[in-house]
Amino acid sequence: MKSLVIAEKPSVGRDIARVLGCKQGGNGCLEGKDYVVTWALGHLVELADPESYGEQWKVWKMETLPMLPEHLEIQVIKKTAHQYQTVKKLMYRKDIGQIIIATDAGREGELVARWIIQKSGVKKPMKRLWISSVTDKAIRQGFSSLKEAKEYQKLYEAAVARAEADWLVGLNATRALTVKHNAQLSCGRVQTPTLAIIAKREAQIKAFQPKSYYGLKMKSKEASWIWKSSQNSSSTFSKEEIQNAQKQVVHSTAVVTEVKKKQQKSYAPQLYDLTSLQQDANRMFGFSAKQTLDYMQSLYERYKVVTYPRTDSRYLTADIVDTIPERLRACRSGIYSSICGKLLKTSIKGNKSFVDDKKVSDHHAIIPTEQGVNLKDLEYGERRIYELVVSRFLSVLLPPCQYQQTEVTAVCAGQQFTLKGRILEQPGWQEIKMLQKEAGINTEDSYEEEDSETVKGEVLTGSIPDFTKGQKILFTEGKITEGKTKPPLPFTEATLLAAMENPVKYMESTDQKLRKTLGETGGLGTVATRADIIEKLYNSFMIEKRDQYIHLTSKGRQVLELAPQGLTSPELTARWEQELSDIARGKTKKKDFEAEIRSYTVDIVKDIQASSKTYRHDNLTGKKCPECGKLMLEVNHKNGKMLVCQDRECGYRKTLSKITNARCPQCHKKMELVGEGENRRFTCVCGYREKLSAFEKRRKESGGGVSKKDVSRYMNKMKQEAKEPVNNAFADALAKLKL
Repeated sequence: MKSLVIAEKPSVGRDIARVLGCKQGGNGCLEGKDYVVTWALGHLVELADPESYGEQWKVWKMETLPMLPEHLEIQVIKKTAHQYQTVKKLMYRKDIGQIIIATDAGREGELVARWIIQKSGVKKPMKRLWISSVTDKAIRQGFSSLKEAKEYQKLYEAAVARAEADWLVGLNATRALTVKHNAQLSCGRVQTPTLAIIAKREAQIKAFQPKSYYGLKMKSKEASWIWKSSQNSSSTFSKEEIQNAQKQVVHSTAVVTEVKKKQQKSYAPQLYDLTSLQQDANRMFGFSAKQTLDYMQSLYERYKVVTYPRTDSRYLTADIVDTIPERLRACRSGIYSSICGKLLKTSIKGNKSFVDDKKVSDHHAIIPTEQGVNLKDLEYGERRIYELVVSRFLSVLLPPCQYQQTEVTAVCAGQQFTLKGRILEQPGWQEIKMLQKEAGINTEDSYEEEDSETVKGEVLTGSIPDFTKGQKILFTEGKITEGKTKPPLPFTEATLLAAMENPVKYMESTDQKLRKTLGETGGLGTVATRADIIEKLYNSFMIEKRDQYIHLTSKGRQVLELAPQGLTSPELTARWEQELSDIARGKTKKKDFEAEIRSYTVDIVKDIQASSKTYRHDNLTGKKCPECGKLMLEVNHKNGKMLVCQDRECGYRKTLSKITNARCPQCHKKMELVGEGENRRFTCVCGYREKLSAFEKRRKESGGGVSKKDVSRYMNKMKQEAKEPVNNAFADALAKLKL
C-alpha cells in the first residue's frame, strides 16, 4: 500500500516528491514506489456562499438578515475544482492506505487539508508532517518522525471556529451595512479596529498643540557642556528658568563633581518574526507588508533559502543549534561572507537570548536554511529580504558590542552640566551595521513613534578630554537652544503593523485582564493576515497613501461611524483569540464559542437596522458610468487614482493614473502614468512631464532603468486590474473574505 501526501502548494509538493523519490508524473501529482504526492493550490474548499443555502439569501435584503444557517456548509472553490477532483480521486484509490497531511504547519494549514478530506468524505488513517522549512534535510527528518493526525484535531477545530465566526459576523455586518446605505461598506473584527487605530492617530495629530522647549549649551576651552534640570532633563518648557541659568553661569567657574566611566554592552536585536521583518523592510526599503510576504514566500518555496515565513516567534528551539554551522556555510556570500567565515571558526552555542523552546509555538523565528543560493538569481526585492534575514541571523551569533562610556558632571552656581562620551572597544554585532552602511542601507534602529511630549536634549558622543574630580572649568560663553514638540507622525505600514501587533494602548477598555490577553494573543490579526488586511483597506478605498504615510479616506471615517461599536475595538479580537487558543488546547468547546458568536451576530444586525445614521458619497464626479449611467466616484487607490461606479451592483471602474517605479530625471521621485492610448504620459509632483513613447526611447538609449518589456508587462497588469470589479458587493464581500 502507498501513502498519499497532500502538500499546500505545487512547489512544496514537488520538493517533497523529489526527496521521497516520486519521479513519475501524473495528473496533478507525482508518484513513486511508496508515496504519491499531490497538492492543493492554497484552499481548494471554503465555506459556502450564503446563496447556496436557498433563495432567501440570493438577493441582499435587510429583512432576510441575520443569516444563521443551522450548520455552515463547505464548498469546492470553482476556480480550482479540477485540482480538488484530482486529490479526491487519489484519496479513493484502492492502493492508498493512508493520508499524510503535509500542508503548512499551523492553524490555517490544518484547515486547508482537513476541509479537502472532509468534503471528499474519505475515511482512511491520517498522519501529520510538521516541519518549519522545506529543505531536503527538513523533509527527510519530518518524514522520519510523522505525527498522528489526531494530535492536531483541536487545532483544526479552532481553525473551523475562526472561519465560521468571521463568516457569521463579517458577512452579516457587511451585508447589513451595504443594504442599509446602498454602498459597498465592509467591516470585520480586524479591519474595522485597524481603521479605528488610524483614526485615533489622526485625531491625536489634529488635536496636538506644539510647545516650545529650551536648553542651554555652555562652552569651555575643553568642550561644550549641556545643562541639566533638577529632574535630570536636558530641556525645560520654562524659558525663564533657562534664561536665569544662563545669567548665573556665563563667564563663571564650574567645578567637576563627578567623573563616571562604565563598561557598557549593547546586544543584538532579536531574530525576525514576520511582522518585525515587514516593519524593517518597509522602513529600510519602502516595501509594503504584502510585498515583503510575497518575497518571503518566493524565498521559502522557490529557492528554499529561508525557513517558514508566517511565524510569530523570535526564538529558535534547541535542536536547531546543531544546524547553525551548515546554515552559515549556506549563506556565505554577498556582503556578509567575511562574518560567516569568522563565525565558522568559532564554537557556536545557543543562549537564552535567541534559543528558548518555551517561546516557540508552531514555528521558530525566520532564519536561513542549509541551502545556498546564487544572489544573482534573486530579483532586487528577494535579495534585499534574504540579506535582511541573514544579517539578523548573524547578529545574534556575534558577541555584544562593547564600549566605554564616560559621563562628566560639573556644577556652577547651583546649576548642573554634563558631558558624555563613548569609545567603541569591540564592535561585536555592530559589525553588521557597518557593512550595511557601506552598502548604502539605512540602518536606523527604530520604527517606533517617539512620545511627542518628551523633551530630548543633545547627547555628545565620541572621545572627550580627561577630567578629574575637583577640576575647575571656566564657562566662556553660553547659548540658549529652542525647539518645539512635534505631533506623532501618521502611520506608515511599518508603524501600523507594530500597532496591530500591540494595540493595547488604542483600547478604550481599562480591563487589565483583557489588555493582557490582547498582548499575549498577538494583537489584531495574525502574522499571516496583517498584510492582507492592510491591502484590503487600500482596495476598498478606506485608506490611502500620501508619500509613505497612511491616511483615512472619507469612506473609512464613515464606516467607523456606521459600524457597530463592538466591531471598532480590538477587544473583540482579544476575546476571540483567547477562546480560539483555548479550543486548540482543549480548554473550551467549539460549540460554546459558536453559540456566543451567533448571539453576537444577531445583536450587530439589530444595531445596524436600528441606526439613524446615513452614508454619503463626497467624492462624486460629473462623469457618468458607461454601463449604468450613474455618476462615478473618484478614489485614491494605493498606487494611483481611478473612477468607480457608485452603484455597488454595477462594479465598473476605470484607472486614471498609476504610481510607477519609473523615477523622475529631475527630482528622482516616482512618477505617475496617466492618460490613455498614445496620450499616456508620465507626470511628477515637481512638474516634470514626459510622454510614454519618449520615456521608452530615452530609457532604451540610456540602456538602464525600466525596459520596454517591463513597461509592457506593467501596462498589461493595469489592463487586467481594470477588468476586475472592486465595487461588486458579491465579489468583494464574499470571495475569500478576510476580516
